[in-house]
Amino acid sequence: MNILIAAATPFEIGPLLDYLTKNSNQSEDGTFNIQKLKITPFIHGVGSVLTATHLSHALGKSEFHLVLQAGIGGAYDNSFKLGDVVQVTQDGFLDVGVEEKNGDFTSIFEMGLIEPNQYPFQETWIKSESETSPTFLRKVNGGTVNKVHGSKESIDKTVAKYPEIEVESMEGAAAAYACKIFEVPFIQIRGISNYVEPRNRDNWELELAINKLNEVLIGMVETLAGIEEGANKS
Repeated sequence: MNILIAAATPFEIGPLLDYLTKNSNQSEDGTFNIQKLKITPFIHGVGSVLTATHLSHALGKSEFHLVLQAGIGGAYDNSFKLGDVVQVTQDGFLDVGVEEKNGDFTSIFEMGLIEPNQYPFQETWIKSESETSPTFLRKVNGGTVNKVHGSKESIDKTVAKYPEIEVESMEGAAAAYACKIFEVPFIQIRGISNYVEPRNRDNWELELAINKLNEVLIGMVETLAGIEEGANKS
């Protein structure tokens, strides 16, 4: 099985890369082979444009059986604990459209520029499920933004317009869109590093979120590779 593990930045999958370096065979092309699994780590950059462009380029060059995107994300309510790891099974572009003169936001779907069910959208959302999805993770609705929300006013407007949104990122929908176009199964998992609230980096738990995220990633890799729990992987 050939999988691509994608992230916006190297540090988000740093512990996984350390694990692969120690417990698998690395090829000259930068891929890792661990039992029946071939893994291509891929850093696509921050934001939708870089994600869609670089990921589409990678998918056009090589055949992958699965794209697994991993990163941190912000939660919209405190039913999540910082450090929780979730799977985003529905995502969409929250801020692509126009700002009206009264400050309201009108999406490209509401403008009639894209039909709500124009492929790969389903009622304006992109849904992502795979036969290899982890069953133990909480399934959530995501939203993708070009700028992380940091003021109460913008947060309140987003929650009012998209009450179903639970988790926010800057890349999820772009990766989901690219994978739909290339017809590659896609899984998005996120470690909750912060709450979507008036911006205060002192409240963020980046290290915790990344460590928990990578614990899940390593477990998924071992499952896909067919490594039995407790086996010697060195």
